[in-house]
Amino acid sequence: MREDPSSGYSSGPEMPDEMRLLCMLHNIGATESGKSLTIQQISEWTRMDTPTLQFHLQKLSELGYVQFIQAEGIDKYHLTLDGIRKVLSIYS
Repeated sequence: MREDPSSGYSSGPEMPDEMRLLCMLHNIGATESGKSLTIQQISEWTRMDTPTLQFHLQKLSELGYVQFIQAEGIDKYHLTLDGIRKVLSIYS
C-alpha cells in the first residue's frame, strides 16, 4: 500500500486510468443509453483532457465495457453491462 506522507493515510496502489474512468462513469450514473454523457461532461467529472479521454474510451469500447452512441448528432458514452460488472468486480 502507498502512504501519503502528509497524512499518514495508506491509500493502496494507484488505480489505472481505464479502471478509474469506468468507476467514475458508474458512480455518476452513465449506465444506460438514456444517461450517456458527452466527452465534455466526462471531462468535467474526471478532470481528464479530451485526447486522453478519447484514447481510454476507445480502448474501453474495444473491450466491450463502454458503448458509444450518437444522440442528436452528439457523441455520447455509457457503460455496457460488462462495464458495470467490471466495476462491481473490484468490490468482491
